[in-house]
Amino acid sequence: MNLDIASLFAEREGERYALHTRHLNEQMVRVLKAIGFDVGFKSGRGQYLHDREGAKYLDLLSGWGVFAIGRNHPHVREALKNVLDSDLPNLVQMDVSVLAGALAERLLKHVPFLDKVFFANSGTESVEAALKFARAATGRSGIVYCGHAFHGLSCGSLSLIGDDIFRNGFGPLLPDCIEIPFNDLAALEQALAGRKIAAFVVEPIQGKGVNIPDDGYLRGVAELCRKYGTLFVADEIQTGIGRTGRFLALEHWGAEPDMVLLAKSLSGGHVPVGALLTRKWIFDKVFNRMDRAVVHGSTFAKNDLAMAAGLATLDVIESERLIENAARMGARLIAAFERMAERFELVKNVRGKGLMIGIEFGPPRSLKLKASWSTLEAVNKGLFCQLIIIPLFKEHKILSQVAGHDIHTIKLLPPLVISESDCEWIERAFEAVIADAHQVPGAIWSLGKTLAGHAIKARASA
Repeated sequence: MNLDIASLFAEREGERYALHTRHLNEQMVRVLKAIGFDVGFKSGRGQYLHDREGAKYLDLLSGWGVFAIGRNHPHVREALKNVLDSDLPNLVQMDVSVLAGALAERLLKHVPFLDKVFFANSGTESVEAALKFARAATGRSGIVYCGHAFHGLSCGSLSLIGDDIFRNGFGPLLPDCIEIPFNDLAALEQALAGRKIAAFVVEPIQGKGVNIPDDGYLRGVAELCRKYGTLFVADEIQTGIGRTGRFLALEHWGAEPDMVLLAKSLSGGHVPVGALLTRKWIFDKVFNRMDRAVVHGSTFAKNDLAMAAGLATLDVIESERLIENAARMGARLIAAFERMAERFELVKNVRGKGLMIGIEFGPPRSLKLKASWSTLEAVNKGLFCQLIIIPLFKEHKILSQVAGHDIHTIKLLPPLVISESDCEWIERAFEAVIADAHQVPGAIWSLGKTLAGHAIKARASA
């Protein structure tokens, strides 16, 4: 038996949307066709994708941050092949993993204020582990999280999401979860003062909207959590491993939490892996006796392929100096977008650290633009960003998306390997599309009418 996956892909590629419509998520196919993203990608290497016609695209999504080192990096592929060729005693279960120990050691060298690692299969599993560890360590049940947060879509992590579009229809969710505003120390202290809160879970930079904290916020969080006996859990699933120009985003503000959660880019884009890094005393509260050695776990969490992918990814991050590249390329792009904000009235704000960048659009001042903006907003809040994203994709071969539902921010999460020439590509494309958006009437606002029509039909059929 010889299964040729490349041949299978080639034979069935033309059916990809029909297959998904019949057997998977039909609504996703409808979305792709409505915005013209149904080009059929056939290959990917580094920061680039190629469609079925051979056109080359620059990927500014990187699989929601998974492909920090780019797609199909040869070092990661070789590490995975080496595992498969070595007949290792994988997942014995009644033994411990050599590769998991090596990966844990490597991660903790980057986060020296923590002592122990728990591996999971994904970001949301890492969040679930943090909730259990916090409750076990403190004997408390309460969890505090922030509005606009995103921590995953399993039931526990879903309970910490500040966006009803993900939560509606799936309740009741985890009890004793309290939402507070992001970047508000007074609200946090009020929530913690009753000493019933096990953990405060927060993204150092919020993915939805790319919301940046005030300089003293995260250090203040650490102080308040210590004061009230609450564990400070930093969700670095998207921001960690170099994304913001530091290994952890927390390093920009000098804060030291009790737990750090990692995933996404640690996989190398091949084998899912998540990690919870924590203090020894917390770990020991969970695994406190021999009969509780397996009280929490995940069957595939420490599999050799995932551990090898993590080790190889750290090799690439370090040897190719990708954290430094993220800081340098990010500074260039943020400066370019800030110059655009000075010249274009639709660009309201630019936020970011390293290669996690948000470009926020907002209501214009001029009457013609204001009328078109208001008409679009009346149909669907946040729809304007698609008027930028679609021509970026169709005319400039740049893949991007909004930073969340019902907001006006486009988020860039490019692979950390992007170059100066890629930055030039990004800057030229955004400049051209944003300039076109200021022409009324114009092609972009005609596109807006089409999208508004789709939105109205979708609501009518719901």
